[in-house]
Amino acid sequence: MVRGQQRLRVKPATVFVYIVLILGIVPMLFPFVWMVLTSLKPFQEVFSLNLLPSNPTLANYGQLFSRTLFPRWFLNSTIVAAITVASVLFFDSLVGYTLAKLPFPGKNVIFVLILSTMFVPTEMLVLPWYQMSAQYGWLDTYWGILFPGIMTAFGVFLMRQAFATLPDELLDAGRIDGLSEFGIFLRIALPLVKPSLAALAILTFIGNWNAYLWPLIATETRQMYTLPVGISLFSGEVGAQWNLITAGSAVAVIPMMIVFIIFQRQILEGVVRSGLK
Repeated sequence: MVRGQQRLRVKPATVFVYIVLILGIVPMLFPFVWMVLTSLKPFQEVFSLNLLPSNPTLANYGQLFSRTLFPRWFLNSTIVAAITVASVLFFDSLVGYTLAKLPFPGKNVIFVLILSTMFVPTEMLVLPWYQMSAQYGWLDTYWGILFPGIMTAFGVFLMRQAFATLPDELLDAGRIDGLSEFGIFLRIALPLVKPSLAALAILTFIGNWNAYLWPLIATETRQMYTLPVGISLFSGEVGAQWNLITAGSAVAVIPMMIVFIIFQRQILEGVVRSGLK
């Protein structure tokens, strides 16, 4: 038998924190729940005040995949986002490592110039991008959609700050062992900044997956549309097909959730390690 029973003591501050968190979660989740439930409604029930569908159906998803180019748009977005993420992780981390750990004249000036490009609005770059794409025949191609994002100033800044926290003694040990500078970067430095890489991967994927303006300008045929551009076709002057819009949006959210689930562990490990330091 247990000697004495300890009564659970709930602190008022803890109760208050949980109440605030619940009140914050509800408005954040409600649009997502509404979207999923609306995607299960027939078109006649979309504008009803009932949140739950009276006759749930998957017909909207069937129509989405069979009567539209949604599978092709999904493939286009996947290709563009995957290539962009791989390119950004490699090149931005390589530039960040160079600026953080390799001594050469003018590297601080180069870093400032790279950061200065973050202050240029994307809308000002669209015209030069379009002129260059038209000149080299990149319009309506995968390369034409993804080339503006193969390297980012934010990614260089993030990785440069991450590599700057690494002790130089670890890198010097690799040089003593005979590793090349690229080998040190690949085998020693890069594994130590996995949390920053995970954060950069998530932000880059979400940014390219949801990109609308440049893919709309860079594509000319419906076969090359990405998901945001393709889903926008369901809304016209006559009216919006909200049943298809919500169904397409619900499917489009799935890859972002998968990417976050895959990389969230590395981000949490980075937070824990930072706290231990």
